[in-house]
Amino acid sequence: MLIVPGDAGEIGILARHAPLVAMLRAGSTRVHVQQNEVLEFATGPGFFKVEQDRALALVDDAIDVREIDRDRAQRQLDEAQAELERIEAGESDVDRWQLEQRIHHAENQLSVAGGGAVSDLRVAAPPAG
Repeated sequence: MLIVPGDAGEIGILARHAPLVAMLRAGSTRVHVQQNEVLEFATGPGFFKVEQDRALALVDDAIDVREIDRDRAQRQLDEAQAELERIEAGESDVDRWQLEQRIHHAENQLSVAGGGAVSDLRVAAPPAG
């Protein structure tokens, strides 16, 4: 099973799934490899496509949850938020959109590393017949 953070909630994909295209939000992407083995990634926003027993997640970033350095992510978040305050005060000319992406990226890493990314789950069942 593959679980991705769909824009409207988590989506679970099983074998023999129906074709699907969905938008993804930043969150936790989990791959259930074996009964007790789950690979988890902090993934950025993007798109998801399922067809012919293949799934493709096209995201701007993916980090293995085991490789997330919480202290580094917190520092990145603090620095980006401080820079955003300087932009709002007219003291910086850093690109606001890029800065907001850095903030979202750091927040997502902290959320996934802390186990806070799980929401509702929709399972795409195999087609009838």
